[in-house]
Amino acid sequence: MDNIRIAEKFNHMAKMLEFKGENQFKTRAYTNAARTIKGLDEELQVIHKEGSIEDIPGIGKILESKIVEMLETGTFEAYEKTMDEIPAGIIEIMNIPGIGPKTARLFYEKLGVQTVDELSRAAREHRIRRLPRMGEKQEEKILRSIARQKEDKNHGRHPYVLAKEIATEIVDFLDLCPDIEKVAIAGSLRRKQDTVGDIDLIAISKEPEKAISYFTGMEKVEEVLESGTAKAAIIYPGNFHVDLRIVSRDSYGSMLQHFTGSKEHNIHLRKLAISKGYSLNEYGLTDESTGNLTKFSSEEDLYENLGLEYLPPELREDRGEVEAALRGKLPQLIERKDIKGDLHVHSTWSDGANTIEEIVDAAILRGYEYIAITDHSHSTGVANGLSDKRLLEHINAIDKLNEKYDGIRILSGTECDIRADGKLDYSNNLLEQLDIVIVAVHAGLDQDRKKMTKRIVSALENEHVDILAHPTGRKFGKRPAYDVDIEKVIATAKDNDKVLEINSSPWRLDLDDINAKRAKERGVMLAINTDTHAIDHLDNIEFGINMARRAWVEPDDVLNTKDLKQLCSKLGIPK
Repeated sequence: MDNIRIAEKFNHMAKMLEFKGENQFKTRAYTNAARTIKGLDEELQVIHKEGSIEDIPGIGKILESKIVEMLETGTFEAYEKTMDEIPAGIIEIMNIPGIGPKTARLFYEKLGVQTVDELSRAAREHRIRRLPRMGEKQEEKILRSIARQKEDKNHGRHPYVLAKEIATEIVDFLDLCPDIEKVAIAGSLRRKQDTVGDIDLIAISKEPEKAISYFTGMEKVEEVLESGTAKAAIIYPGNFHVDLRIVSRDSYGSMLQHFTGSKEHNIHLRKLAISKGYSLNEYGLTDESTGNLTKFSSEEDLYENLGLEYLPPELREDRGEVEAALRGKLPQLIERKDIKGDLHVHSTWSDGANTIEEIVDAAILRGYEYIAITDHSHSTGVANGLSDKRLLEHINAIDKLNEKYDGIRILSGTECDIRADGKLDYSNNLLEQLDIVIVAVHAGLDQDRKKMTKRIVSALENEHVDILAHPTGRKFGKRPAYDVDIEKVIATAKDNDKVLEINSSPWRLDLDDINAKRAKERGVMLAINTDTHAIDHLDNIEFGINMARRAWVEPDDVLNTKDLKQLCSKLGIPK
């Protein structure tokens, strides 16, 4: 452990102690020590070997013992104990610029705020401005800081689809190694987060050094960052940081669970283990009374020993999943087999690459009961959007194709632009002739929050609208979400019985898991669509399902899990 990480640990400890209201001299001792350590010319590891840590100014025997503990274990007992005493989300709140430990404690004590999401909600609901030393400007500043923090978090991260491709390529290579019995993906990639930092892999091997050599010897490796007896780290093309840990078969489940995370989920499990007389780490459960360690070859066994149902990786974010598992109330998450059709598809009539017939044939191969052809409206000129006349021709063409095909229903639809003033591209007379109407924002993305929200709300209040596509407009690597009051959008969708889309394009994934969960909790129906522009995009449905599973979404929450008869009834489509 290097000096920077030790200093960070001490600074982190100081923040936690200040949040708890501990003695300021104790807090200051940690911050002073951190400052001193950052300024050292020599690594503490070397100083420790020379036996002279106590000679460093400001480092007494107590802090010296903690430094030694960190050098040997990567942490220190007092730090871990303090971490367990503070809600996990509080740490993230204290990392928001402008919010120190005292302010975080104010929010916690007065508003019960424990996570960044709860803080954001409190600010949007104007509860923060009522607190001492707060006001409207401070509230707005907090919202801006949260938005910037979210953007910074995604900096240097990779879209899920790219990380998955790289991880799959490496796993396929490692599967060929005779010294590796099994290899699995862990970390945020296994939890199917929309963006991924490092790629974490866990492998079983009786010959760890040979397995490590095989991994670091891959042809595409650009740099070997670490190569030990049980762990290695490399840089792979595309600036992907990939970690491999070698484990024994009997501890595989413990290790996989630990390195899948999330950190917050694991902290919650540790607290649960402590309440049962155990300590939990990556090696397994240790009985505190006897010191006996129980390793686990499967995650299922580990969760069972904690009195929990097995928790799918997508749920492991400490958003209530542990409590739900203890009550036996985990959601029955949506799966690929539940999807009965796709309701957002583009053909050669606008900017798609395939004819309607080709799309229908591809949908039949995927076992769908229905497919909606929703080409662009005329405002999206670059996408060859349909004029009023062409839309009527489009409807007629689909009617004729429905006479040709048995076993699948082709739905006539549109992805109709919401103009800057909230009006739609087509008249109500045209819209009512369609089976399904999707609306979306494609231009004027820089409108302020009030105008954008009013614009989308106006569209959702139209009686002919069925679905709002990609509700926040984000595109990975191109633009963040536009400024919109998503709570207001969700409430409007609820009040007007509209559907919000989880767009499965791997470059959108919009709604994200947080907002999709909010919509579900408020009783808003969701649709998982692909926004297909070429028939192979139909398989992107898996990425939307990932987001839905992270949002605790069940089949009944999703419009396109309904069979054709149920769908027609829901949308008022003639049989």
